[in-house]
Amino acid sequence: MLPTVAVPGGRVEYVDVPGDEALAPLLFLHEGLGSVALWRGFPERIAAAAGRRAVAYSRLGHGFSDLPAVARTHTFMHEEADVVLPALCDALGLVEPVLVGHSDGGSIALIHAASHAVRGVVVLAPHVLVEPVGREGVVAAREAFTHTDLREKMARRHRDADVTFHNWNDVWLSDAFADWDLRPLLTGITAPVLGIQGTDDPYGTVLHVEAVRDAAKGPVELLVLDCGHAPHLEEPEVVESAVARFLRTLP
Repeated sequence: MLPTVAVPGGRVEYVDVPGDEALAPLLFLHEGLGSVALWRGFPERIAAAAGRRAVAYSRLGHGFSDLPAVARTHTFMHEEADVVLPALCDALGLVEPVLVGHSDGGSIALIHAASHAVRGVVVLAPHVLVEPVGREGVVAAREAFTHTDLREKMARRHRDADVTFHNWNDVWLSDAFADWDLRPLLTGITAPVLGIQGTDDPYGTVLHVEAVRDAAKGPVELLVLDCGHAPHLEEPEVVESAVARFLRTLP
């Protein structure tokens, strides 16, 4: 069992890898159906390569964190970025962290960085708007959850697979989410950003990382790879090298 920490709404599981206290810590934010375990050792490997403290946690309703009291709404990523993350950072002593986010976690990282002090941001296949191809991918995921063994696989990694799945899938397919768009707030990002995107991602195109590049006020580096939605798992050597190199450039 992993340790847990209290955040608004319940307690979340987390891993905390020690590192050089003189360097800004890393905070890892998982994908829409992810958890600490589903990073598959990526935070630990980046921590070792960079010599930095690294924290990864499972959001409420993910992994073996507490279940949320109510179903999520279309504002859930903003709530995570503006309410949960500050509380988590205070509880664990994470001062101006470097955020590393995948998919929905990348979106949460961008929202947080637009109005909070961070040292840097790494986003892997983030979402900044609802793209038609992305909705098609979410519909395909619902089919897989209903008609394949996806539900059984998720049940091995999450306290309640149905809660985890529907708190992601139902929101993304809701009418209220159709106009969700982060582009207006990206101008608030002043920290350096590394954006990584696969060209064969069923949930989005390079439009998302290019939007960050075009709007953010700080320096933005893009890495486009011939892979799908999980660059850190599909091209681990390239991604880990790029992230370590990016971290060395930070003040």
